[in-house]
Amino acid sequence: MTIERLEPLTPPSRSCRIYFSDGTKLKTPLDVVADLGLQAGMILSDDEYHRLLAATSRASARNRAVAMISAAGHSRAELRRRLVEKGEQEEDAAAAVDWLAELGLLDDRATAQQLVRSAVARGYGRGRIRQILYEKAIPRELWEEALDEIPPMDEAVDRFLQRRFRGADPDEREIKRAVDALLRRGHSYSDIRAGLERYSAGLEMEWEEPI
Repeated sequence: MTIERLEPLTPPSRSCRIYFSDGTKLKTPLDVVADLGLQAGMILSDDEYHRLLAATSRASARNRAVAMISAAGHSRAELRRRLVEKGEQEEDAAAAVDWLAELGLLDDRATAQQLVRSAVARGYGRGRIRQILYEKAIPRELWEEALDEIPPMDEAVDRFLQRRFRGADPDEREIKRAVDALLRRGHSYSDIRAGLERYSAGLEMEWEEPI
């Protein structure tokens, strides 16, 4: 198979499209082109062509993995799953995850701590934070260490109630809605009850925490 021409793609893409004599086209990263010394007029054997395909597949998984971890914190398991969902081969996805871990760019313990800090800053309680760790596929043996970084929830609950009630005396319906909203954010009944009492000594929850 002969390479007819190589066409660099428009920046910021660091890829080019390779046109072959049989009419096929292949988009591949420029570093693969450089590593394999590809150029117009080169004749590739079947083995060389398949090496090109394999190198392109590995590079695609790596580049996509880098883009994903740049956008948000991911665990190793979650990143591998998402890469496969995006069309990468399972083997290439696993290799890309291992590569990032070896570079020190992917660490489940650091990701768990980052997720907890971000959730606390958004005012989430322990229950919601545990759900986030589960959704992000953080290994369970790292949960307690990360959750130990959660500060007392007093400030988060107080801030929410102040914004919600704006200094007014809420009626029972308004209190119920506020409690439901705080529960959805992962706060415990005991923290919510204490927050209501701090907001106004006369405010109380009229229902008990379920067993």
